[in-house]
Amino acid sequence: MMYNSVMVTIEIGENERNQRLDRFLRKYLSGAPLSHIYKMIRKDVKVNGRREGKEYVLQEGDLLALYLREEDLQAYHKAPRTADVRRQFGIAYEDANILIAEKPFGLLTHGDRNEKKNHLTNQVMSYLTAKGEYKPSAAGTFTPAPVNRLDRNTTGLVIFCKTYAALKTFNQMIRERNCIGKFYVTIVRGRLTEPLHLTGRLDKDTDRNMVQVSGEGALAIETIARPLAGNDDYTLTEVQILTGRTHQIRAHLASAGYPLVGDPKYGDPALNRKLKAELRLTTQILHAYRLTFTDCPGDYAYLNGREVTAPPPAGFGKAGRALLGEEFAVWNSQWKDSKRKRK
Repeated sequence: MMYNSVMVTIEIGENERNQRLDRFLRKYLSGAPLSHIYKMIRKDVKVNGRREGKEYVLQEGDLLALYLREEDLQAYHKAPRTADVRRQFGIAYEDANILIAEKPFGLLTHGDRNEKKNHLTNQVMSYLTAKGEYKPSAAGTFTPAPVNRLDRNTTGLVIFCKTYAALKTFNQMIRERNCIGKFYVTIVRGRLTEPLHLTGRLDKDTDRNMVQVSGEGALAIETIARPLAGNDDYTLTEVQILTGRTHQIRAHLASAGYPLVGDPKYGDPALNRKLKAELRLTTQILHAYRLTFTDCPGDYAYLNGREVTAPPPAGFGKAGRALLGEEFAVWNSQWKDSKRKRK
């Protein structure tokens, strides 16, 4: 059987530079077995006309030549595509490196097996494609991507990086925990009068899609909760997460005796039934409303001292007024005034 061979030439751009050759090829030929990648590097790959080892670090302007069968190219290389989806997110901040989106209620950050098209990441990629800042047909291995994630029913701020360099740096900033402050606002059951600094460890129950706070779990967590306004039954609470684990806020506050109102997994079932009947509340009230930037390195130092905010959505305000009355109205007014003064 005869196979047609092709030569694919790739010019390394800003979004592909500073990657090892093998790691670049594992992304570009994402469907290929690892053994095939290493075999290609030995025999069928040249950089600027020369063979290089797997650890060679690609530089901007390098010309990469791949020699492979046309059938293998079709099977192994999946060119990025952008779904044409209607934009539902707001934009809290945008510059050449990042976009901070305001995610609405009910929208996934990434797709899953049930929703592969209409999710926040695809909406952001579609928006950047329409602006001409991202061109799927010209992309090597990079696609704009988020560095933090919100659950489907959590609203608020999600950071997307537009370049490979920004994505690499912002992922590091998230891991180091001292550059990007992530703050949420929620309503919990009970009267919280003093700040809580909570630590612990999480166990995952994959079958139930739940976590449990314990002293021996695999994942360390750290959460700070500060009361903003309250009465004898409920507290409007700001939550800062120093680690970013699935369901961290919901599970950690519930374990401390302050479950999020309406939370179907970790909340108070009797209270949830009452709130569903009275307010039609069927899920937790949780909003990522504030991001702060400090000690950002190098090219991203211009963000130092910046604070990005997103007002709570209408449903949050309705529940806040019903559960906290004037206390919520006062806080909301003061917060809006402080935003105007900062501008």
